[in-house]
Amino acid sequence: MKKNIYIGITAVLLFFISCGKKEEASQNEALENKETNTISLSPEQAKNAGIILGNPQEKELSTVIQLQGEVSVPPQSLVNVTFPLGGYVKKTNIIAGMHVKKGQVLAVIEEMQFIQLQQDYLTAKEQFKTANLEYNRQKELNDKKASSDKVLEQITAERETHRIAMSSLGQKLELIGLNVNRLTAANITKSINVISPVNGLVSKVNINNGKYIAPTEMLFELTNIQDIILTFNAFEKDVQSLKVGQQLEVYSNNNPEKKFGASIQFINHSLNNDRAAEVVARLNQYNSLFLPGLFVNANVEVTTKKQLTLPENAIVDWKGKSYIFLSSDKDVYQIIPVKAGVSQNGLKQFSADNISSSSRVVVKNSYTLLMKAMNRLE
Repeated sequence: MKKNIYIGITAVLLFFISCGKKEEASQNEALENKETNTISLSPEQAKNAGIILGNPQEKELSTVIQLQGEVSVPPQSLVNVTFPLGGYVKKTNIIAGMHVKKGQVLAVIEEMQFIQLQQDYLTAKEQFKTANLEYNRQKELNDKKASSDKVLEQITAERETHRIAMSSLGQKLELIGLNVNRLTAANITKSINVISPVNGLVSKVNINNGKYIAPTEMLFELTNIQDIILTFNAFEKDVQSLKVGQQLEVYSNNNPEKKFGASIQFINHSLNNDRAAEVVARLNQYNSLFLPGLFVNANVEVTTKKQLTLPENAIVDWKGKSYIFLSSDKDVYQIIPVKAGVSQNGLKQFSADNISSSSRVVVKNSYTLLMKAMNRLE
C-alpha cells in the first residue's frame, strides 16, 4: 500500500514539473508571437507607468577581458652551467638564491688532465715554431735551386700538421676557460675556474666541495630574472579581441590593488586542450615582486565595434532572453527580442532585426511593461 502511495506522489510531482516547463516555454513563445507581442496601455496606465521613449544610438563601448597566468622565464634566460671535462670540485661558495654577476667565479675544478692538456699545447706550439723555421729555410734554398721540391713539400706538410695540433689543443683550452695567449711553461695550472656566463639568480646548485663531476654534468642553473615573461591563457571567445602591443594591467593574487603595466608580445593562436590560447606579455618596467612561478592576473580593455546602444534598464531579461519595447503607436508597444552585447557606463549594446537609430523605443520603465506582459500571459 505504501509503495503505491509513493508512486502516486512521484507521478504528481513529475506532472507539476512538466507543466511548469511547458508554461515557461509557452510564455517565451507568446512573447515572440507577432499576434500577442504588443502591450496596450490606457492613458491613465501610461501616465502612472512613467514610460519614456528615445532612440538607440550607435556607439563604441569598451569591455574588460580578464586573463589568468603565471610568471615564467624564456628559454634563453634559463642557463645550465656545465663543464666540458671531468674533475673534482676544489671550491665553491655558491648557494641557491644568490645573485651572481657575469664573469664571477662559481667554482674551482681540479684534474690532472688539465696539466697534460696544457703540456701538449705548449709542446705542439714549440714544434710548430721549429717546423716553421725549417719551412722558411727550405723555401729559401728551393728558391735558389739548392733544394728539391720534394723536400719543401715534406717540410710544408709537417709544418701544417703541427699547426693543426696546436690549433685544436688551443681550442680545447679556451673551451675550459684558459687564455692560450697567456699560457707559458711557468704558469701551467691544475685548477680551472668555472665562470658565470650571465647576470642572474642561482636557482639550482648540484655540486659540493670534493665532488667528482662528469663531463657536461649540470653544475648550476642560473635564471636571468630581469628577463621574465608573463604567460596567460585566453579563452577562445576572447582571442580575436587581443592583439600584439595591447596594454595590460597586471596584478598578483596577494596584492590585487597594486597594478603594473605590461604589453602583449606574442599570441599563440593554436588552442590547447582547454580551448585556450597562450598569450605572452612583458612588463613595461621590471619589478622584483614578479618572481618566476608567481600566479598573476591581467585586465585588458577592449573596444568593440560600433553598434546600437540603449540604457541598460531599457533592455529587460526574461527566462534567459533579452527584449526591448518598440513604440508602434501611442501607448502601444511591441515586444522585440534582441541579442544583448557588452555594457559600459550604464549603456548596453544590442542587435535586433528591423531596429535602427531612428526607431522609437522605451528607454525608461521597460520593466513595468514586461510585468504587464507577464500578467497578461498568466
